[in-house]
Amino acid sequence: MTLSNATAFAVAAVIVGGAFTALQGPTNARLAGAVASPVNAALISFAVGTLVLAALAAVLRTPPDMEATRALPFWAWLGGAYGAVFVVAAAFAVPRLGVASTITLMIAGQLALSLVLDHFGWLGVPRQPLSLTRVAGVALVLAGVLLVRRP
Repeated sequence: MTLSNATAFAVAAVIVGGAFTALQGPTNARLAGAVASPVNAALISFAVGTLVLAALAAVLRTPPDMEATRALPFWAWLGGAYGAVFVVAAAFAVPRLGVASTITLMIAGQLALSLVLDHFGWLGVPRQPLSLTRVAGVALVLAGVLLVRRP
């Protein structure tokens, strides 16, 4: 199977993004210790992320089309809120559970909800009905969570 350049880039981007997610937990946990709260750490993290994204948008010269945003459903504005929960949860959990357990539990949560979103086609995703194979794949990840948690 050969991948198109766009697909190969998407795969690489997701792998790098996933690796950075593993870095995000301990980084924000350390910050949370210094600023006395995972919420404060998330606030600083998002402020830094906002500055990085603003600089990248300026370099790429891709201003947002604010006119197009008027037609969006309310849930299209909630991505930052989901991200905030993720960052606070990771900053809180990493010192208590470790990086590997935190990430595997987060992936388990992501996959479980992903099956539901795909099955019903919610939030505009293409509908992909549940199948025994897909459920078994998530079950294997959940088994992996248990194995990662074992001493």
